[in-house]
Amino acid sequence: MTWLVPLPVVMPLLGAALTLLLVRRPRAQRTVSLTVLTATLVVACALLWLATGEGALVVAVGGWGPLGIVLVADQLAALMCVVSAAVTLCVLVYSIGQGMADGDEETPLSVYHPTYLILTAGVMNAFLSGDLFNLYVGFEILLVASYVLLTLGSTAPRIRAGTTYVVVSLLSSLIFLTAIGLVYAATGTLNLAQLVGRLDALPDGLRLVLQAMLLLAFGIKAAVFPLSAWLPDSYPTAPAPVTAVFAGLLTKVGVYAIIRTETLLFPGGRVADLLMIVALLTMVVGILGAVAQADLKRLLSFTLISHIGYMLFGVGLSTGLGLSSAIFYVVHHIVVQTTLFLAAGLVERRGGSTALDRLGGLARVSPLLAVLFLVPALNLAGIPPFSGFLGKLGLLQAGVETGGPLAWTLVAGGVVTSLLTLYAIARVWNLAFWRTPHPSLPAPGPTRLMPRMMVGSTLALVVFGAGLTLVAGPLFDVSATAAEDLLQRTPYVSAVIP
Repeated sequence: MTWLVPLPVVMPLLGAALTLLLVRRPRAQRTVSLTVLTATLVVACALLWLATGEGALVVAVGGWGPLGIVLVADQLAALMCVVSAAVTLCVLVYSIGQGMADGDEETPLSVYHPTYLILTAGVMNAFLSGDLFNLYVGFEILLVASYVLLTLGSTAPRIRAGTTYVVVSLLSSLIFLTAIGLVYAATGTLNLAQLVGRLDALPDGLRLVLQAMLLLAFGIKAAVFPLSAWLPDSYPTAPAPVTAVFAGLLTKVGVYAIIRTETLLFPGGRVADLLMIVALLTMVVGILGAVAQADLKRLLSFTLISHIGYMLFGVGLSTGLGLSSAIFYVVHHIVVQTTLFLAAGLVERRGGSTALDRLGGLARVSPLLAVLFLVPALNLAGIPPFSGFLGKLGLLQAGVETGGPLAWTLVAGGVVTSLLTLYAIARVWNLAFWRTPHPSLPAPGPTRLMPRMMVGSTLALVVFGAGLTLVAGPLFDVSATAAEDLLQRTPYVSAVIP
């Protein structure tokens, strides 16, 4: 069944080409995009099932073996593909419901669908890549597609935000490409499985330099502190569906790259303590920024940064429980953060603004919208019994088991961050949903009704996020097995190089 492995990359690329040919047939474009993403989700689920039962599936494109492009669908990669495919499908339905595919001024129809499918292909390629250069290619596909989506409509704020995003992304890509050149010069290969043994044989100083460069490149893409200043200025300017898929997926590709390289290429490295310090600063600084915001989208952007710290927390601990909890939390956060940004788009549509000082009474005006926001918000804050609570509990337990001053400080920082997240969410609920608008408040912008497709797709993600609690046991089992394989390294290497 190895022929399934390239399909999550190939199908969106073929779909992008087909939708580009159908620029004058909007209904056909929508049908093709929905069909392709549905098929991608089905294939991703099949890959996860096979990887769980039979081990990693490997395809050497062109039959070149480790010398060529290798795609590897182990449990971690397949799990990321399943969640990403589900999220991109729901966001596409949301965007169609919003009218983004109707050829209006903000979202040119001929550009949106092909670019969105190319973005999906880039995400899948990054998750399935078995060598560093193909991972770089996946990042570049993301960069090109995300810049187009970020600047749809060519308004001044979007162009300004897109310029910042591209400059930062190009800097990250330059660092990554330089690291790739150094790795190849030192080892003679870029295949991850081959690098396992060859990097271990390098002098410690050289290994540390290569590790630091890769971490720096991936840290920028994952928006970890202090490399995260670009994100709150870039994401909120885009349309709601674009912001949602960016927030849910793009930073997680950087986190995935950190997990993969730190466990496979640099196990037990000398930067574990540094990762834990960065995780603590990312959590605390990010949530303090969120508390200070007066706009819903910017507030959610800062919570996005903050909760990246929880994932780095698990990676820095370098234990089975810490890594499995980090993987579980990545899955949880992709779904919940995407849902919150879609709900923010509904708030803007129904309330006319995302500025908290211009909103009020939404719970009375639209009880359904209040539920669509409140459930993922409580999930993000880690209220029992939601998956956010379970993921944080696993991370905190891993920190306690590890022990030591730094681990205990991270545990305390995680608890404080969770409480401040709850405070930020409660503040949004009070200002935007609960209170009665005062007559002296500025009038909101024009309001519109919420299309059923927008509400339905958001509701589907709300149910998906809440449903993670019901499947938390099996999901934790998959995460634990994936973490064990990552720490042992042998299953991955033997699958690629029998």
